[in-house]
Amino acid sequence: MMNRRGFVISLGAALALPHTAAAQPARKVYKIGSLSQATAEVGDRYTDAFLQGLRDAGYIEGQHFVLERRYAEGRLDRLPELAAELVALKVDLIFARSSHAVRAARDATSTIPIIAADLESDPIAMGFVATLARPGGNVTGIFLDLPEVSAKHVQFLVDVVPKLSRVAVLGDPTVNASHFRAVQEAALIRAVRVQALQVTNEPDVDRALELVIKERGSALIVLSSSFMFLQRIKIAAAAIRNRLVAIALWREFVEVGGLMSYGADLLSLHRQCAAYVDKVLQGSKPGELPVERPATFQFVLNLKTAKALGLTIPQSLLLRADHVIK
Repeated sequence: MMNRRGFVISLGAALALPHTAAAQPARKVYKIGSLSQATAEVGDRYTDAFLQGLRDAGYIEGQHFVLERRYAEGRLDRLPELAAELVALKVDLIFARSSHAVRAARDATSTIPIIAADLESDPIAMGFVATLARPGGNVTGIFLDLPEVSAKHVQFLVDVVPKLSRVAVLGDPTVNASHFRAVQEAALIRAVRVQALQVTNEPDVDRALELVIKERGSALIVLSSSFMFLQRIKIAAAAIRNRLVAIALWREFVEVGGLMSYGADLLSLHRQCAAYVDKVLQGSKPGELPVERPATFQFVLNLKTAKALGLTIPQSLLLRADHVIK
């Protein structure tokens, strides 16, 4: 039987426990900003992959961090304003998705870490980083600075259409300059004439497609930019209607009816970016984290579209495909 003295001591200890717990410093809940040119409907698919990457690293949304999502809904002119909003919120880092988003974030802050997911830019030429091994500033992340990927698109088209003589190329002159050059060089080797069409807005896309159709083009390369990604449904539909053999960087182009894609797996890339976020939140400086390239590439074919175009896909290409949509 506990005596009175023992009871008082035990009671005092018990009462002290909540006070002691309350006195412990609260764990910081990080504030992560996400900046994208995309619409929320499109962007959330990739945001979910990014969040999965954070969960894999041990971060639980609402417990370890909150995510401030900002989508420009396809309007480039909104990105600076949205980047400024994130800076005003004093986020711990900004996850910028696309070259335009990276530029807007970098212009808005030189101190907040910026993790980039950029499939178009040469980060050194764009002034985002000093070197790939040691970026030196507040920007690092995943960049696909490989114009030769666009050159490979020429070869894929020739594999499907051996007598190809002309190819139209749609791209953003701001971020796709090196990709235009790579296509020109690859096409020259194969005696294929290039029709370069620079587009920066939706009316440009409409005019470019009309020109390709008017000149009876037979093949189309869609260069990568966040704007072109948002136009993929329109471009794929026009390609099928007008019997254009088309290829782009993203699997998502094939999923909406495009014939072929070769490039980075966007979902995998977003999960890959989460590893950078983990390192920064653990104290690493972005300027000391080397720039990486996408870890996963894939070649995707749409056989339903091939049938609609009256094409027979060579067995060699079918064997190389990572995914075939039937």
